[in-house]
Amino acid sequence: MTHTSYQRTIKTPIGSMIAVANNHALISLDFADDNVMAENSNYPLLLQLEIELNQYFKQKRKHFTIPLSPNGTAFQKAVWEILRTIPYDSTISYSEEAKIFGNPKATRAVANANGKNPISILIPCHRVISSDGSIGGYSGGLWRKEFLLSLEKE
Repeated sequence: MTHTSYQRTIKTPIGSMIAVANNHALISLDFADDNVMAENSNYPLLLQLEIELNQYFKQKRKHFTIPLSPNGTAFQKAVWEILRTIPYDSTISYSEEAKIFGNPKATRAVANANGKNPISILIPCHRVISSDGSIGGYSGGLWRKEFLLSLEKE
């Protein structure tokens, strides 16, 4: 059985993003720091994603309708599901996320799983901050995390 995948480069106010989808769902959305020109598929799911991201950056969308299918371990997928429950314009700490996960001692493991999140913005790991209120880490770059958090606060 062959798995078809489609790729599209989407321009955003914080840089180009490469989106990858299969026949059913989005599997990856990541920042492309170097100007990589991926195949620009017109696959309907990717076109819808581009519309929804544009609306998000114009503060006209708080929820995404795109089906997601991130690749990861069972642990990572469970952590990413928690991320999807954090409301727009809200943040939680890594330790709060570990408590919600059901293992308060797993803060570091939860933070590591967040760092491996393959679908930026739609699985909103940018909404997780350090317990002391500092911004914490972000694989897309701290300046992007700051941008996303302030976009959602306005």
